[in-house]
Amino acid sequence: MTIRSTVVLFCLILGANAAQVAAQVRPAATPTPVRPTATPTPAPARPSTPQTQASPADVPPSRIALIDTAAFDDEKRGIYRYIDAVKSIQPLFVSQNQELQNLQTRITALAEEIRKLTPVTAANERQIQLKTEEGTRLRQDFNTKRQRLTEDFEKKYQEVTAPLSEQIGKAMDQFARERGITMTLDLSKLLPAMLTALPAVDVTDAFIADFNRKNPRTGPPR
Repeated sequence: MTIRSTVVLFCLILGANAAQVAAQVRPAATPTPVRPTATPTPAPARPSTPQTQASPADVPPSRIALIDTAAFDDEKRGIYRYIDAVKSIQPLFVSQNQELQNLQTRITALAEEIRKLTPVTAANERQIQLKTEEGTRLRQDFNTKRQRLTEDFEKKYQEVTAPLSEQIGKAMDQFARERGITMTLDLSKLLPAMLTALPAVDVTDAFIADFNRKNPRTGPPR
C-alpha cells in the first residue's frame, strides 16, 4: 500500500464526521394542518344585458389573520397534544440511536488508531490496511442503518401526527368562523415575505389557548 492510497482511505474513515456522532433523528418540521377542501358553489347564470359602462364589482368584506404553526411544538406555549404525541415517538428508537452512536464511536477510534500509525512503515502497513478496511465497512453499515432509522422515524411520525394535523385544521376553520376571519395565513411560511403586521392580526396564542382548552391533555405532561 502506498502512502497516497493510505491517506485516501484514511480520509474515507474521517468522512463519517462529527456531524453524525449524535445520529439523532429529529422530527420533521411542524406539518401544515390539513384543511378540509371546500366544494365551490357555481354562481347562478345571469341573463346578459347590454351595458354601456362597466360597473364596479362587489368586493366582499374580509378579515385576514396570521397563525404561526411553528409554535405548535413549543414546549411552553404550544399545543399540548401535539407535543406529547411527538415525545411518545422518541423512546421507540432509543436502541437504534444507541447502535448508531456505538458505530460512530468505533469509526472515530479507528481513525485515531490509523493516525498514530502514520507515517507508513513496512512494519505497520498491514495494520493500517486492515483498520482502513474495517472503517470503510463500518461507515457503510452506519449509513445504511441511519437511512433506515430516518425512514422508520418519519413513517411513525406521520402515522402519529396525521390525525392531529387534521383535527387542528378543522379547529382552525371553526376558530376563524367564530371570529369572522375570512382568511388565515401560516406566518411560519410567510416570514421572509412579511414586511409589517399589526400584533392584533397574529392570533397564534389565542388559537393555541382555545385548542388546548377544548382538547386537554389525556395524561400528565411528558
